[in-house]
Amino acid sequence: MTWFKKAIAATKKHDPSVRSTLEIIITYPGFHALFWHRWAHFLFQHRWYFLAKLTAQFWRFLTGIEIHPGAQIGQGVFIDHGMGVVIGETAIIEDDVVLFHGVTLGGTGKERGKRHPTVKTGAFLSAHAQILGPVTIGEYAKIGANAVVLKDIPAEATAVGIPAKIVRIKGKKVTHDD
Repeated sequence: MTWFKKAIAATKKHDPSVRSTLEIIITYPGFHALFWHRWAHFLFQHRWYFLAKLTAQFWRFLTGIEIHPGAQIGQGVFIDHGMGVVIGETAIIEDDVVLFHGVTLGGTGKERGKRHPTVKTGAFLSAHAQILGPVTIGEYAKIGANAVVLKDIPAEATAVGIPAKIVRIKGKKVTHDD
């Protein structure tokens, strides 16, 4: 399945209000941002940095979604609503990830190298979740709304709060002694 078909399928799967493929193509800012990110990323990989950044900034202006052209994004990713989403240069998002509005995949300073999060396959990042630094969000992990994640979250875990704490792993409650 092509990237395009996977993006359409992901949108239909995660948004019950979708009425048609045409509606997605014309009106979904998350779809537009991801579509044009592919072009900006291609330019970035071929060292056309200025044109890549210009493309990214133009689509940021139109969609409210800021994706650095260096970010690596897999297939079947769905950005719901999208306004205020920020994805940093060294971020890696694997396949079938869901991001809601206001999610930040950001750095924590001016260090060089890998400084943004890695989000593994099937993860779910709720509204305004802030994932900061070179942390990893495991496969099928869920991050609650407004959580601030500063440490790795294992696969199939649910994390909430500021700073984020794991409250479930594989559906079972986790207790904290603090």
